[in-house]
Amino acid sequence: MKKKLRQCLSLAGCIIVSLLLLTLLLPRHSKLAFSYEVGHPWHHAPLIAQHDFPVSKPETTLAAERDSVLRAFKPFFVVTETVGEEQIAKFKADVRAHKFPDASPTMTAFVSNMLERVYASGVIAPELMASMMNEGTEGIRIVEGSEAVSISLGQIFSTRSAYDLIMEGDSMRFPREALSRLNINEYLQPNLLPDEARTKQAREDVLAAVSINQGLVQQGERIIDHGEIVSQEKKLVLDSYVQLTEKQNAHDGNFWIRLAGRFMLILFILLLFPLYLYISRRDYLSSPHTVALFFTLIVVFPLLTYLFVSENFFSVYLLPFAMVPLFVRIFFDSRTASMAMLTSLLLCTLALREPYNFLMVEFTMGLTATYSLRELTERSQIVRIASIVTVVGLLMQFALDLSQLGTISQSVNAATPTAYLYSILDRSRYVYILISGLSLLFAYPLMYLVERVFGFTSSVTLVELSNINNPLMRKFSKVAQGTFNHSMQVGNMAAEVADKIGAQPQLVRTAALYHDIGKMLNPAFFTENQTGVNPHDELKPRDGISVEEQSAQIIINHVREGVRLAEKYHLPKVLRDFITTHHGCGKVKYFYIQWQNNHPGEKPDEEKFTYPGPNPSTKEQAILMMCDAVEASSRSLKEYTEETISELVNRIIDTQMKEGYFRNCNITFSEIEDSKKVLTESLKTIYHTRIAYPELQRTAEPQRPKNHLTYLFGGKGLR
Repeated sequence: MKKKLRQCLSLAGCIIVSLLLLTLLLPRHSKLAFSYEVGHPWHHAPLIAQHDFPVSKPETTLAAERDSVLRAFKPFFVVTETVGEEQIAKFKADVRAHKFPDASPTMTAFVSNMLERVYASGVIAPELMASMMNEGTEGIRIVEGSEAVSISLGQIFSTRSAYDLIMEGDSMRFPREALSRLNINEYLQPNLLPDEARTKQAREDVLAAVSINQGLVQQGERIIDHGEIVSQEKKLVLDSYVQLTEKQNAHDGNFWIRLAGRFMLILFILLLFPLYLYISRRDYLSSPHTVALFFTLIVVFPLLTYLFVSENFFSVYLLPFAMVPLFVRIFFDSRTASMAMLTSLLLCTLALREPYNFLMVEFTMGLTATYSLRELTERSQIVRIASIVTVVGLLMQFALDLSQLGTISQSVNAATPTAYLYSILDRSRYVYILISGLSLLFAYPLMYLVERVFGFTSSVTLVELSNINNPLMRKFSKVAQGTFNHSMQVGNMAAEVADKIGAQPQLVRTAALYHDIGKMLNPAFFTENQTGVNPHDELKPRDGISVEEQSAQIIINHVREGVRLAEKYHLPKVLRDFITTHHGCGKVKYFYIQWQNNHPGEKPDEEKFTYPGPNPSTKEQAILMMCDAVEASSRSLKEYTEETISELVNRIIDTQMKEGYFRNCNITFSEIEDSKKVLTESLKTIYHTRIAYPELQRTAEPQRPKNHLTYLFGGKGLR
């Protein structure tokens, strides 16, 4: 019950986490991911206007119109009457106070009159005058009550231009040197101040009056066809459509409704995969690590797709989506890999504008990766798969482009159909597909990361571990040579059985090599390593423990020691499970029966003669148990005939079935019968009777008369 609850919680947790991540990171306002350029073909599907929209003017045209309007615009100023009066009065007061003793009354009167004239025209700050002249402003408007009077810039003064006017006003009568002693610049202050609020409002009104549009596209109107060359006019229409659509999406008031819809849609798609597992591969649901790996692989590429779309980063075709089914196929099976690929791609399409093309190309590439691999045993297979997937992806994209061709008349510059075809192909798409295919090469190093994080073991790792030159295997072959040979023989037999009944040959072959490594601790106590001396015969009862119990514990300990060595050498858990299950919860029957014979009428301590187990839980573990027992027992046969071998195989495996060792396995009776046949044939091949080669019978040579010439020439006579 607790196991079922843990399985349900792990599955629910994976679904909830995936659902939240996908919903939160799915682009809220879908961007129109169009790529187009003037003079190049439109590579997307035909575009139809979904609503009426105006066509915006080009930025250069709009900027020129606004500049023209601003040049004609006149800012507002207000007159401060007291400034001129105060400055003129100040000058006259300084004259009366004899501040300028060298100045004649005629000169001071001239300056006073000029000040009145300047202030009557208006004086502004010099920096404002320079700014308006640089902007090309033609004049200003002076606010007088409720009205504004327009005057040109030439009719007003800056403090600098007013000073120059006074200094040059009557140079014949009043030299500049004489006027400079009057310090005229001290009496020049701006009396025209800008009315910023009114100027700002008037400027905005003027700019708002400039139309930003130059046409209208109606709903349902075809904007552009696939393959049509993008002209400057078409680009303006496309720019306007994209900008207006994204703006409407950003201010859509139905955001929460759409979010709820996306939440439900993502949930429905996510539930497709566990539903498939429940119907077809329910055994996968029993492992939280397996479920976590499935959902990680399914979700990671949709999340990357959402990121690419949100940030408008190149193209989603850069992502190696075929890596999802490739990893699932490496660790599991083809059907599950295909379903995982489909689920992942459906989640990706939620953020794309052209999901059909994407789904066709990527799903085809994913299926190609899935069915190009049966069992990964060599690094070169990854290179081959990446090459095949890339070629298939490029061909699929080319087929889609051909199916969506427009008419040749759409291309003004295409002289021939071939030239037109070359012009409309989206060559960047082919580059992206090529890069994504090559990215599959990174599956090999990433596979190691997946194994470490989720606790799975790939076929490549199994092949590496089956190398008998690794340190543990070399030590095994030296310390317990008989057991090592037994393990090799069991591995060969188990691989044949696994191949026959559809199990994993490489897994069971590698597991067979390591299942008895615990015998290295006391190799001489196992018959296959003995050379005429049996250490069990030298054991003596001690501390109330019989000889049989001591021997049984030594035999049983090879399982515990095997697990300890496996952990020391960092063997994967899947191999450690074979060590603990290859005897299951069976008994050391030889010493168990011997104890019963030597202690009649007494009840044995069952635990001292029983392996710790557990019993096999997978088809591969059951195969190893059968092969281990059959191979070991076959050495005790007195004669090797078809009848004795068949009887041995049937007796051993039938006994294992009767004692319930395979009760927790997904192995069928039919598969067990096939296993018996394979084992029987294997043993017949191993122990076949060799043909005795006949010896050459030499016939006696006829007697010839011997003479001195015969002895001289070796019996060959003269020629």
